[in-house]
Amino acid sequence: MAERSTAAVDVADNSGDDPLTAKADKAATDGVAETQKTAEMTAEATENKAVERQSGEQPSMTAPELHSGHKLARRYRLEECVTRLDGFSSWRAVDEKLRRAVGVHLLPADHPRARSVLAAARSSALLGDPRFVQVLDAVEENDLVYVVHEWLPDSTELTALLATGPMEAYDAYQLVSQVSQAMAAAHREGLAHLRLTPSAVLRSSTGQYRIRGLAVNAALRGITAERPQRTDTEAIGALLYAALTQRWPYDSDAYGLSGLPKGVGLLSPDQVRAGVHRGLAEIAMRALANDGATASRQDRPCTTPDELAKAVAAMPRVKPPEPTFATPPDYQRTTYQQGTYGRPQARPAAPQPVIVPPAPLQSRTGTALKWAVSALLIAALGLGSWQIADRLLAPEPDTKTPVTSPTVDEKPEPPKPISIASAQDFDPPPKGSGGENPQAIQLAYDGDPDTYWHTVNYFGSDFANLKPGVGMVLDLGTAKKISSVELSFVGQTSVELRTAPSDASSAPSTADEFTTQAEGSGSNVTLKPTKPITTRYVLVWLTELPADNGGYRGKLAEIKVLG
Repeated sequence: MAERSTAAVDVADNSGDDPLTAKADKAATDGVAETQKTAEMTAEATENKAVERQSGEQPSMTAPELHSGHKLARRYRLEECVTRLDGFSSWRAVDEKLRRAVGVHLLPADHPRARSVLAAARSSALLGDPRFVQVLDAVEENDLVYVVHEWLPDSTELTALLATGPMEAYDAYQLVSQVSQAMAAAHREGLAHLRLTPSAVLRSSTGQYRIRGLAVNAALRGITAERPQRTDTEAIGALLYAALTQRWPYDSDAYGLSGLPKGVGLLSPDQVRAGVHRGLAEIAMRALANDGATASRQDRPCTTPDELAKAVAAMPRVKPPEPTFATPPDYQRTTYQQGTYGRPQARPAAPQPVIVPPAPLQSRTGTALKWAVSALLIAALGLGSWQIADRLLAPEPDTKTPVTSPTVDEKPEPPKPISIASAQDFDPPPKGSGGENPQAIQLAYDGDPDTYWHTVNYFGSDFANLKPGVGMVLDLGTAKKISSVELSFVGQTSVELRTAPSDASSAPSTADEFTTQAEGSGSNVTLKPTKPITTRYVLVWLTELPADNGGYRGKLAEIKVLG
């Protein structure tokens, strides 16, 4: 329990760790215990060197005296110091090369824990799991050791979320499910956190949880554990307990939360707060195991993150809360809504007199006038009949203008689909390991829109500036004339249509050897060249990827080539 308290109650974690790319010399072991021993031996050699320079003076345990505006590697400009503790400091900084915010941990190169921090950072970077804040760089330079990690300004610490009150059951379920699965994956790679506190868990605007400081936060503070999996599992249980009750599950206050009353022991969450979800309360108690016993005394305790993740998956799924709609007030008509507000009421108008038409002509003059009008009408009809008969009986002219029947426009033939002989992923240098999932290429043109080929995961929609794009090359068997290519993606994707020369006997090896014919963006994209193109090799070139589960990944469900 003493070890658990040390790992869970330390409150000076204000860093914002997260990696993108890093090259590691070798991976750290689970719990970082062996790394710590190696670091102490290396630190001893560094200390002896300092002794020669300063006649027995011990290495300094104060954080490097740096200031805002200082640059590391002529790239990372320090902006604000967020933590200064135990000989190291943590900063919010700006990567001037990529123009983005990053976090930086700094400590002297002769610090006793400098080597273990470097080893932990490089091991964490090798994991490459988007559920963890990624380590971007780990460097020893000019008597300084610094670790650069992601900075997530659009995410919120769990500490801030709990300050507003306990979580709904669905939110707490998502928290323990995502965090336990992520830590199970880390432990399978031999990595432990050992300092999984509310400030180490972030929730993004989309509801995804990210964990920062994997292995690094413990190495900075010299924290080790004989049973690292048990330590991380209890920490996850404490996070779930706090999410359900807004109380820390021990008898001391921590992270802005009140602890349990002294002397009462570990109470079940449903004993601390009414209305707590029964299944989640039991999961929290199984994770907060003490010597093999739990408060529920029914199910065996969970001692590893993997066991905890399986226990969460086995419980009935917690449904999200139903959306609430406010009932609109009853509609009431007013004089203003009727358009008469402030106006005098209209009065019925006086009836207008009916105009009676004059009586028809009944005198002798009227009768004569009628006969005169009738005679004029008969004369006009006779003259018109004579003119019509004269035209009909006139002889036909000798020269006739040939009458041509209008031609009917022929309808263009609809485009016909062109079969794809074969396809392969296209990942030009610098390539990632294993290519772009070549084993799933055929899913992009198998005629089933529910299956898809996908790229590997990247930490930026622009491939994290690692490459200009990726895609796949279609082989049509022989050079054929194509008029358009229809593409169906999962998510909004930017794509270009590129073609090889018509006389090419093999697919080009670089994207620049293809000619760009059209481009577009969306989930259903039709790419049409300005005129039909004859080619054998077609390159579908993805230039911007959609977000996918904390990272960015392209997913191509269906391709149709039309001639």
